[in-house]
Amino acid sequence: MSTEQTALVRKSRGRPKQFDRGTALSKALNLFWRHGYEATSLADLVEATGAKAPTLYAEFGNKEGLFRAAVEHYLKNFYEKSSCLLSRTDLSVEDTVGRYLRAIVELFTDCDTPSGCFMISASSGMSSSSADIAEMLRARHLSQERTLFEYFEKKKHSGDLTAASDSALLAKYLACTIQGFSVQARDGASADELNRLIDVVMNLWPELTKATVVSQAEH
Repeated sequence: MSTEQTALVRKSRGRPKQFDRGTALSKALNLFWRHGYEATSLADLVEATGAKAPTLYAEFGNKEGLFRAAVEHYLKNFYEKSSCLLSRTDLSVEDTVGRYLRAIVELFTDCDTPSGCFMISASSGMSSSSADIAEMLRARHLSQERTLFEYFEKKKHSGDLTAASDSALLAKYLACTIQGFSVQARDGASADELNRLIDVVMNLWPELTKATVVSQAEH
């Protein structure tokens, strides 16, 4: 090895490890997911990501900025797998709902990530000092429900769902069911157990799509 090559090797050994934003976000997401927003300290994030505090501050601004970036990372890398099902045109509404719920259960019970929904888990036990974060998470929860509502409205207009169906009621029912899945998964429920609950939901689906016909007649 020449003198010049030796010098380059020694120089590269002394360089700091390059910061990898994606890896840092994955590790921060895992920590927030497991312990929640408020229970996760900057020191915890420094240790988990392997990045120094000044590096994290320079990249994300503060802990809140890192958390918001982790939320976007979660939505892009985990949630989109299920939400993209709602854009498929080759599936019936019933088949789409069943696959959507099962994809979410797969996420909530994946052994490679903490159990349950990241955003539901991260929002637990928040104080008034984290009001902005709580409101952001609440908006995200409502966004999922709104997406379901828009899907059902679209299917009503195309004739794939009966016009008498209450899109808002169906969306809220599924949103509440998904939140229940998250709680159950955090408490140790398996994918098989949750998928059996989905079987019940799908058995009820024909009646759920007619629920408002009854309520309107009663009023």
